[in-house]
Amino acid sequence: MFEEASEVFDNMFKSSFPLTFIVFIPAVLILVSPLPADAAHEFTVYRMQQYDLQGQPYGTRNAILNTEARTVEAEVLSRRCVIMRLADFSYEEYQKALRQSAGAVVIILPKNMSAMPQDIVQQFMELEPEMLATETVVPVYFAMEDDELLSIYTQTLTSSSSQGSLSAAEVLLHTATANGFQMVTSGAQSKAISDWAITSLEGRLAGVGGEDLPTIVVVAHYDSFGVAPWLSYGADSNGSGVSMLLELARLFSKLYTYKRTHAGYNLLFFVSGGGKFNYQGTKRWLEDNLDHTDSSLLQDNVAFVLCLDTLGNGDTMHLHVSKPPKEGSPQFTLLKELELVSESQFPDVKFSMVHKKINLADDMLAWEHERFGIRRLPAFTLSHLASHRLAQRASIMDARPHVDVQKLSRNTKLVAEALARVIYNLTEKGAPGDLQIFTEQMVQDEQLSAVVDWLTAQPRAAQLVDKDSSVVSTLEYHMGHYLKDVKRHYVRADKRDPEFVFYDQLKQTMNAYRVKPAIFDLLLAVCISGYLGVMYLAIQNFGLLYSVARRVTQPKVKSH
Repeated sequence: MFEEASEVFDNMFKSSFPLTFIVFIPAVLILVSPLPADAAHEFTVYRMQQYDLQGQPYGTRNAILNTEARTVEAEVLSRRCVIMRLADFSYEEYQKALRQSAGAVVIILPKNMSAMPQDIVQQFMELEPEMLATETVVPVYFAMEDDELLSIYTQTLTSSSSQGSLSAAEVLLHTATANGFQMVTSGAQSKAISDWAITSLEGRLAGVGGEDLPTIVVVAHYDSFGVAPWLSYGADSNGSGVSMLLELARLFSKLYTYKRTHAGYNLLFFVSGGGKFNYQGTKRWLEDNLDHTDSSLLQDNVAFVLCLDTLGNGDTMHLHVSKPPKEGSPQFTLLKELELVSESQFPDVKFSMVHKKINLADDMLAWEHERFGIRRLPAFTLSHLASHRLAQRASIMDARPHVDVQKLSRNTKLVAEALARVIYNLTEKGAPGDLQIFTEQMVQDEQLSAVVDWLTAQPRAAQLVDKDSSVVSTLEYHMGHYLKDVKRHYVRADKRDPEFVFYDQLKQTMNAYRVKPAIFDLLLAVCISGYLGVMYLAIQNFGLLYSVARRVTQPKVKSH
């Protein structure tokens, strides 16, 4: 019986091998074909800045990502998505990924940025300008840490780190058997945003006593800046400046309500857009008022322009000037009043003047008052920072905890007292330096805190705040509550020779798919081919194999 079965199978396989091949191969493919990859995690990523300023490109120029994940510990990073944690981030490793033409870089940020050690925060703040200094074709993304993303990073780190300590054969086997992650973004390639409008707002309090009254201009830019627009909240720079401006508008609007305290100065308040892009809103506002109209407060009698920038912390206050004010001028009067008030009422504040000439050869102006100085208007910037180069002026780390409301309130009261002494000429009238125009109750900490909370509740990068934004409409509402003739001003880039160009695709969804590496498919194909080869030889020689198996398994007959 067994001999007959052997002959039947032997004849069938030998005579019908093509049919056998057709039957067995689909079965094998069905059994070994991988199931569709499941997404291990879906999360939101925020792309690095991409913009052009005065013809110079900055930031990352690419937005598409579809490549396998690695950490910087891997030997080869080319065409790989390099995942880094902020806690372990270094500029050298970042440059290593760019030099090796990585497919992308994803930097994982902690959930609670304020809990990060200050040395790490300060280090990254100082690195942000370097990351943006030159353009790169490598997409750079930031993601907020969660448990799933941290697990992906840990598994990728283990896989990347183990390769350096293994032999070549072990690396090959590990690479073939380990699980990996394919990082894929859902968005399209970035493109320039056409006809984008940067919005600025102005409002005024008219003085009394004549037609040719001097005008004091108070300015603060509202937009924020950092290495990633969607993560730029700009608490101190310049949410604190905007909060102070609105509080000053509220305080002086009360004084201008009554005849006894209605002063002989026009007060012009300007909240500018595009401040982080070389003060584009201020530049256009000056052009509109000085070049394109015959009736403007800026054309008549400007006493001085006071720009407010980064005033929500510290125990120092610096008056940045491009040209030291001459004795007897309104600018000199303000300087002396600031010194007097800080000495008499706020001895814990160290006040000083910082002189820096305007360098027209630089691509970026240092402070906002330089825009006015170029047009020969007397202006200066008030800030608790001693230099425009300090990193906190343009960082995603400038979040709500960077503003101390108590110090912002103190600084607001100091500025309000100094302005009031200038407006009402109190020093020449013999008023002592410790005379308080505004009581502690008049400067409202709750109001300042509420405005800072609102401003830092959403990113205010210039690329994200259009003319219909709630940021603009809410600022307009608050200014209209205290000021008269509140109006908007728009600036759009010239279509032929644009001074600034913004790009889209700054926020995307990224999927991390759990996959086997490409070499796994090759190894699997080799194994299948070997298996099929062995099976083919076994089938072709089935009779021989059967006879050998019979001889081996046949019980031996005992001889007597």
